[in-house]
Amino acid sequence: MLKNLSILFLLLLIPFGALAQEVEPVDQELDTLQQNLKEQGIVVQDSVIEKRKPINPLAPGRAAFYSAVLPGLGQVYNKRYWKVPIIYGVLGAGVYVYTWNDDRYDRFRSAFKRRQAGFTDDEFYDRDGNNDPGSPPDFDLDVLENQQERYQRDRDLALVVTIAFYILNIVDANVDAHLKQFNISDDLSFDMHPYLDLNTVTRDPNYGMAFIIKF
Repeated sequence: MLKNLSILFLLLLIPFGALAQEVEPVDQELDTLQQNLKEQGIVVQDSVIEKRKPINPLAPGRAAFYSAVLPGLGQVYNKRYWKVPIIYGVLGAGVYVYTWNDDRYDRFRSAFKRRQAGFTDDEFYDRDGNNDPGSPPDFDLDVLENQQERYQRDRDLALVVTIAFYILNIVDANVDAHLKQFNISDDLSFDMHPYLDLNTVTRDPNYGMAFIIKF
C-alpha cells in the first residue's frame, strides 16, 4: 500500500518537474508509470495522466507571417479552413468597392477639370446626346465637384476597411495559433442551479445561485 501511495505521489509531482524536460521523455515516463500502476491492479483514468502536447513557440509568428504574405494562408496553417472563404470574400468585396468608387472618382474629376478649363465635351454635360447648344449641362460644376468628393471619400473608406481587415487576418492567425496550443480538456461544462442554505446561528434560510465551471 505504501509503495502504491509513493507511486501516486510521484505521479502528481511529474507535471511540475517535467517543465524543464523534453516532451518525449516525459511521455515515456508517464507511460511507464501508468503501466506499473496497471500491473499492480490500480486503474488510472485518462484524465489523471494526460500527456503534454508539444508546444511550438514559433507557430504564432509563422502563422502571422503566412497570413501577411498571402491572406488566409495562416488560417490554413492553423487548420481553420472555414475562415479562408470569409477572408477572401471580405477582401474581395473591399477591393471591388474601392475600384468601383475610384473609377467614378476619376470620371467626375476629369469632367470637373475640363469644365473648369472651359470645355463642354465631357460625358456629364449632355448625357442624352441632344447636342442642343442652348440647353444647360446635365451636371453643373458644383455637382461635378460634389460627386468627385463623394466618390473619393467612399473610395478612401473602402481602402481603410480593406487594410484593417487584412491586418485583422494577420492578428487572427497569430492569436489562433497561440490558443491552439492550450491543452483544454474535452470535459468542459458550465452548470448553474439555485441553492438553499441555513444560517447556523439564526437558522434563517439563505437563498442563492451557484455557478460551476468544469474544465
